[in-house]
Amino acid sequence: MCSIVGLQGKVKADDIVKMLKVSKNRGPDSSGLFLDEIYTDIDLDEFSDDNDYPIAFGHNLLSIYDLNDRVSEPQPVANDNLVVVFNGEIYNFRTITNLLSKVGVEKEILSDAEALLYLIDFYNKGDLVKAIQMATKLIDGDYAFAVWDGENLAISRDPLGVKPLFYAENDDLKGFASSRQSLYEVGFDEIETLKPEHILFNWEDIAPAQPIYEKIYEGDVTKIDKLLKLSVSKRIEGLREVGVIFSGGLDSSYLALLLGEIAENIPLKITLYAVGAEGSKDIESAIYASKFLNLDLKICEVTEEMVRESLPEVVKAIGDDNLMKVGVGMTTYLATKMVAEDGIKVAISGQGADELFGGYKRYLESFVNDTLNYDIRMDISNMYHVNLERDDACSMLNSVELRLPFLDKNLVELVLNIPDNKKIVSMHDDMRKSILRKLAFEEGLDYEIAYRPKKAAQYGTGIDKILRKKILKDTDISQYLK
Repeated sequence: MCSIVGLQGKVKADDIVKMLKVSKNRGPDSSGLFLDEIYTDIDLDEFSDDNDYPIAFGHNLLSIYDLNDRVSEPQPVANDNLVVVFNGEIYNFRTITNLLSKVGVEKEILSDAEALLYLIDFYNKGDLVKAIQMATKLIDGDYAFAVWDGENLAISRDPLGVKPLFYAENDDLKGFASSRQSLYEVGFDEIETLKPEHILFNWEDIAPAQPIYEKIYEGDVTKIDKLLKLSVSKRIEGLREVGVIFSGGLDSSYLALLLGEIAENIPLKITLYAVGAEGSKDIESAIYASKFLNLDLKICEVTEEMVRESLPEVVKAIGDDNLMKVGVGMTTYLATKMVAEDGIKVAISGQGADELFGGYKRYLESFVNDTLNYDIRMDISNMYHVNLERDDACSMLNSVELRLPFLDKNLVELVLNIPDNKKIVSMHDDMRKSILRKLAFEEGLDYEIAYRPKKAAQYGTGIDKILRKKILKDTDISQYLK
């Protein structure tokens, strides 16, 4: 995970530096600029340039990889007339680099950003949009990026919107960034979110031919387990240690179980991180499940003082004072704070499972009204600006990258096409997520974990109770949005 920013118009270098400074938490390890040339490993406090430029990019790096054949490399990156800034992960990186070597790219490609750069360059025959569309068809990953070819600017993001990308325009400038705060910092007021898989080409929106949530075919239930295992494996490849945002419920426990199986064959340290007030249901469940899984568990015992202290940052980061969003965001923030304190840069989260497998209670009404499939598809299509931006903003306050195995594009496409009665078996199915519970139980989770009733994070942790009964008595949390 990194931070990318850019401006077009009459651009002052100082403005790009301001945008990078306010998003430095997203990439604390290195900073780089593209003005008329590329500058890498710069000191944002010392860099000075009084000139104006027609376009400028900036990048903050969160360094995750340091392997012989793959590194987290300073950006921007360039080849011939193309310049790229990239945020995210390409999970089929080695497949892409092997392909590029076979089509004549002689350069040794060591980073995801370079892999994307050379793939777009290979397909670019004078039509940048088509080149991006061809390149992203081959890429399996979570990403947001910008490309400049000397005349045209294009920005795009992954099919589910796991990585954030915002843009804005005013009379003098147009800009994009990984965080709203970067755009606010240089005077933009009305900020838009780029939709998943869309391309903003010279500031005109180009939609994909067919979004992932519109694809319809007969899904094979027997493939779910295999695709989920593959999704988890891809997201920890090259890592030596990983954290798990852990509640002891079905979703996080299933992922932890699969990680434990993978760690039997590779050196991977797994630590579970749970958040909750003293005596909360999530803490009790997390302790039970961690013992069953035989994995290390670290607990953040939430207090009123802790919530008060964290509240301004969390509300500002998510840009909303909605109590539900704040409660869930606070859980992510406090969990990833523990992850960061342990020096871990990647955390696995079960986000997306409830939308995909019909976990919310409101889906019972959808099932009765025969609209479950439609409602799930709509929720998946809107996750990017409902849940994903919130969780990303809160985890990146701690410079921790969230990876979401349930939102693997191949898995999502398959599960969207699984019959409704595999997810909810009847109007009285208070557990819901039937097929996922069955798979988890068959894989090895005990019954108490696999069939634990769902409880939303803000309630299971006790954070919502602290907010409503203690904080709101004397605090107007909307003040943190000003």
